[in-house]
Amino acid sequence: MKPQKEKIVNNGNVSICTEHFGNPDNPAILLIAGATVSMLYWDADFCSQLANKGYFVIRYDNRDVGKSTTYDPGFIKYDIVDLANDAIDVLDAYKIQKANIMGISLGGLIAQIIAIKNPDSVNSIILMSTGVWGIPDPDIPEMAKEVIDFQAKAENINWNDEKEIVDYMLQNSRLMAGRKPVDYPREEKRIKEEFRRAVNYRSMFNHALIQGGEAYYNRMSEINVPALIIHGTDDKIWHFDHTKKLFAEIRNSRLLKLEGTGHELNYKDWDTITNSVSEFIK
Repeated sequence: MKPQKEKIVNNGNVSICTEHFGNPDNPAILLIAGATVSMLYWDADFCSQLANKGYFVIRYDNRDVGKSTTYDPGFIKYDIVDLANDAIDVLDAYKIQKANIMGISLGGLIAQIIAIKNPDSVNSIILMSTGVWGIPDPDIPEMAKEVIDFQAKAENINWNDEKEIVDYMLQNSRLMAGRKPVDYPREEKRIKEEFRRAVNYRSMFNHALIQGGEAYYNRMSEINVPALIIHGTDDKIWHFDHTKKLFAEIRNSRLLKLEGTGHELNYKDWDTITNSVSEFIK
């Protein structure tokens, strides 16, 4: 199943690029990507799997990635609450009153804010490879040092050179992966497409500057919709121990543990994830 024609959602000076899969009469799943990646991170084949289970699936580019509104690198004109509001704008544009919100990494934090700020728009939340939106727990391990060291190498990359970018980002794909194989041809295709379709590829680094949202810190107990927590045991960005706090804070939650998976949407997990999401929503 191919995505339908792009739909641009406009609100003031902000434009959000979206795509959708499946029948709009079916229950909706809104997919929110993580930092620095566009909606293409939600692979079209993965989206089709979800749609084929009877859902209307929407993916979109956050600000500063893909074809959505971008800003000059190093200058950010929004906070995380604005990103949550963008998601609601997308639902409104599709005339969807309630949706299942699925976010990965940064997208999972955005999903939590939406569930607190706009509870009437949420049927359930699916939190993947993320942690609690709030003050960090000192007892949970931080991001792995090898990730921090690798990210520091980005300063030496020519971000206008596609080959150099692809080589670097493929190394990143391997680092983010756990013990499961990486589909390198699929990853390379995604990276090239992200580079070629981006309004301003380097603006993705503005995501590292995102702030705000303190008013929603540590309010997970207010989330009154069911939550599915999906997390890999080998995640180097958000340690697996974050699931303990999420599970404890969100009352009506359950956990899907992905053994050997890293900070990724690994194709080996697609069947497990889509089956679990479908059973969870139903």
